[in-house]
Amino acid sequence: MSIYKEITLNGIWKQNPGVVQLLGLCPTLAVTTSVVNGVSLGLATVLVMAAANGAISPVRKYVPNEIRVPVFILVIAALVTVIDLSINAFAHPLHKVLGIFIPLIVVNCIVLARVESFAAKNAPIPSILDGFMMGIGLTLVLALLSGMRELVGKGTLFSGLDLVFGPSAKQFVLTVIPDYHGFLLAVLPPGAFLGLGMLIAARNWIDIRNKAKDSTREGHATTSELQPALNA
Repeated sequence: MSIYKEITLNGIWKQNPGVVQLLGLCPTLAVTTSVVNGVSLGLATVLVMAAANGAISPVRKYVPNEIRVPVFILVIAALVTVIDLSINAFAHPLHKVLGIFIPLIVVNCIVLARVESFAAKNAPIPSILDGFMMGIGLTLVLALLSGMRELVGKGTLFSGLDLVFGPSAKQFVLTVIPDYHGFLLAVLPPGAFLGLGMLIAARNWIDIRNKAKDSTREGHATTSELQPALNA
């Protein structure tokens, strides 16, 4: 398996930061009340992680080991400031909704963990891909969790599109359950914990099922290899 394929699988599935490493739970639980909020913060995190890994990897050999963490945090903070100001400039209503969670990307455990564990030890291209795929893995979890909460809590999908694309985007909001009065628990923090727990359980179930299938195939292959030898 090539290193790029392994990095992709780690980010999306094997080491997914949302349902395997359980990092960055604060924004995961707080902003996933709608798909637009969850995906928007996820994409902002993708940009920061890819840019932070790409910025730190080339200079990793020139940063003294004793001050590497403060230097890494300064780089991440500068990138988050750029993202924060950009969202404020181009999607001000969305910036007001996401609020403090955009600047808090600086202290997100996922960002610093990937910079420290991967970008500080590897070449730029694999580091950029690692940051990008880890961010995509988190964004997928945010999208699924926010979709579940919005659907059960409000009966809609993609509400709040006008915050990003303007008032004309309201026509693209999907009302999945007409005349639905909502289920408050799904929108509240306990609903976020329940939804995340179901995603973790589903991911573990699929993983265990795949491993059982692989074990069965290996067992059949071993039996078929031994049979000719026994007959001989």
